Amino acid sequence: MSTLTVLREYIDNYLDERHRLGYLAIAQARNLHSFDRYTQEVGDSNPPTIEIMAQWARQDSHGSKDPLTWARRLSNLRPFMRWFQQFEPRTEVPDDSTFGRLPGRLTPHIYTQQEIVDLLAAARQLGPEQSLRGKIYETLFGLIACAGLRISEALSLHNVDVDLKSGMIIIHQTKFGKTRQLPVHNSTVKALRRYRSELHMSGFCSDDEMPFFVGTRGKRRGMPLSNRQVDRVFVQLRDHLGWQNRGAHHAPRVHDLRHSFVVHRILQWQKEGVDIDQAMLSLSTYLGHALVTYTYWYLSAVPELMSLAATQFESFNSELEVTDE
Repeated sequence: MSTLTVLREYIDNYLDERHRLGYLAIAQARNLHSFDRYTQEVGDSNPPTIEIMAQWARQDSHGSKDPLTWARRLSNLRPFMRWFQQFEPRTEVPDDSTFGRLPGRLTPHIYTQQEIVDLLAAARQLGPEQSLRGKIYETLFGLIACAGLRISEALSLHNVDVDLKSGMIIIHQTKFGKTRQLPVHNSTVKALRRYRSELHMSGFCSDDEMPFFVGTRGKRRGMPLSNRQVDRVFVQLRDHLGWQNRGAHHAPRVHDLRHSFVVHRILQWQKEGVDIDQAMLSLSTYLGHALVTYTYWYLSAVPELMSLAATQFESFNSELEVTDE
């Protein structure tokens, strides 16, 4: 059996094992299968080497010339190559020396309340006239902002997942393979009820298994919105609104609405005198984070919360000084 065939079979076995452990590993699976196809195309039958992996990483489908993009692609191969070494010891494992070290998580753009209001108002005006397109995008962006959903979670919703009687949204098979139930505010329930009613009155199917957010034009009518569609519309609205970027990414993103939900929630708790350490676990569960440390990251990485963390430390330090006396 050739190394090429062995590699393909071991990739499938590795991914099956990850799935049984509860990991979706979607991006990793996509990259591993891409790497397998590349080795088939170039006819490399040797155990994987860093050289062939680096060659593959440079073949980004978007033609990127950014070493950081190549480094991210390479990093998706690293866990598998470590695992594969137990079966093929000659397998090489890539490290940061190939394209450089990846930066840590970048600071997001945290939207002000006014920016969110302006975004929803601009979305509402999307044409064509007499179309529900504007209402759909207004509701989509509004739900992400007020419930902290990932864009993929919002776009995966079906009618049955949005229970407006109990005010509950069910998120199935999220980023970490979990399902969770999210209670939402009464004002959100009212907005979602109006949205669903307008869709029904416009002839869109209200069956339980129909997507909650749908396209309105041509062949896409009644079909679920795609990430690409949403990003294209968001960029159009962002350019129109002319926001000043306050994050470390190239520009404000849809995903920053989720980050903003977290930051505003913590700031509100601080104003209300809530014990934030006690509340972080519930917030982490609500967000669908695999580890509560992912939620605590905001306290150290987001400028809006840095002063809060500093204030807490000063308070703690003062208590220690009083105790020492």
